[in-house]
Amino acid sequence: MQLFPALEKKYSAENSTALSAQRLAHEISFGPVVFQVSRLMVKFGILQLLIDSTNGLTLDEVAEKSGLSRYAAQVLLESSLTIGTVLCKSGRFEVSKAGWFLLNDPLVKVNMDFNHDVNYLGWFGLEEALLTGKPEGLKTFGSWSTIYEGLSSLPEQAQKSWFSFDHFYSDSAFDEALPIVFGCHPRTLLDVGGNTGRWALRCVESNPRVKVTIMDLPQQLELMKSQTAGCPGADRIFGHGANLLDRETPFPAGFDAIWMSQFLDCFSEEEVTSILGRAAAAMSHNARLFIMETFWDRQRFEAAAYCLTQISLYFTAMANGNSKMYHSDDMIRCAEAAGLTVEKIHDGLGKGHSILACKKKS
Repeated sequence: MQLFPALEKKYSAENSTALSAQRLAHEISFGPVVFQVSRLMVKFGILQLLIDSTNGLTLDEVAEKSGLSRYAAQVLLESSLTIGTVLCKSGRFEVSKAGWFLLNDPLVKVNMDFNHDVNYLGWFGLEEALLTGKPEGLKTFGSWSTIYEGLSSLPEQAQKSWFSFDHFYSDSAFDEALPIVFGCHPRTLLDVGGNTGRWALRCVESNPRVKVTIMDLPQQLELMKSQTAGCPGADRIFGHGANLLDRETPFPAGFDAIWMSQFLDCFSEEEVTSILGRAAAAMSHNARLFIMETFWDRQRFEAAAYCLTQISLYFTAMANGNSKMYHSDDMIRCAEAAGLTVEKIHDGLGKGHSILACKKKS
């Protein structure tokens, strides 16, 4: 298994002392408590109160300013002190560096909302999901076979957090992805799994000639139409309804470029190979296929790899039961088995995205 240098350094040798390893083991055993306490320190505004104070706040001051009982403020502060998100000096509480990031890092907020509103109750079904290969945690919301079928029916807050999570990761890379995709001068582009049409809108806004067809589930296309209606260039965005899990579903032919952004991580390796094989069958030798993913092995920072490998378990428990955030070697192997050649890999886009630029094998 090949890893980027920062990850190789972190994951190839034991870097913990016995005491720090034991501490981590305890942190893991109390993980649900740590998560909820930290979430509530943000929600109740306690971390912000501490940041806004000049010299920190006493327990009684936190209780008064937050509107919580002295007991509620005390258990939250004492827990947060040992978690490491606050400090206590001479009886006054202050925010630590970790607490500052918990409050101010937008990626932390997106991940926390996603885990609480979408995944938290479903994590109880992770064990069963691993044994059955089905998203057993999804039962907390409905009886769909995958979360994608039920996106439009999720509770409002869960739906909001799901889309915020999805858009935060993908949108950050769009500006850098556009010149890569349009470097092959496509007049027609097939956006596979285009979701609400955000990438399609960026394409038609940046290029006045391109026509974009979004290939997705019919219910997703209805959501896309409502989201893009009235936007500049929306008259050059079209829909092509399809269930890509159906191996008999062909790809429409004649497109200059095919785009798959944060799409293939929604499928197992076998399904990925099938989808890419059908895409390759519809491609001319001049067409190009672009796969944009956050491959966990190609991250510059270890924290990103940590987040991505944990997100894999969302796919296990909630999304579909059999996909993950992929190691790039696995995706390249699937592409080659599908009749594609990876011409170039573009790394370091957005929040750790990479693009595999592929062509059809000769």
